[in-house]
Amino acid sequence: MRIDILCKPDNHGRCEGTVSNVRAALDRLGVEAEVHQFQDTRKLIDNRIYVGPALLIDDQLRIAGRIPDVDEIVEFLAERPRYLKEVAEVE
Repeated sequence: MRIDILCKPDNHGRCEGTVSNVRAALDRLGVEAEVHQFQDTRKLIDNRIYVGPALLIDDQLRIAGRIPDVDEIVEFLAERPRYLKEVAEVE
């Protein structure tokens, strides 16, 4: 699983808050993931995100414009295996 956190270069505090909440959610679930933090305006624009911070899980935008709560991130991570299982059954 890959988790990307995209932030504007001048919003360092909001970015760190998002990173700490993501790590807390991963610890709560006992899940391992690659967590990447980007503070690059170009990366935001390439993903068509205009407000930061943004949370992408496996290249899907899950939330943008605010720091997600730990409970929200846990829900996003819990949805992921169910989604992949449904897609596998269709194919």
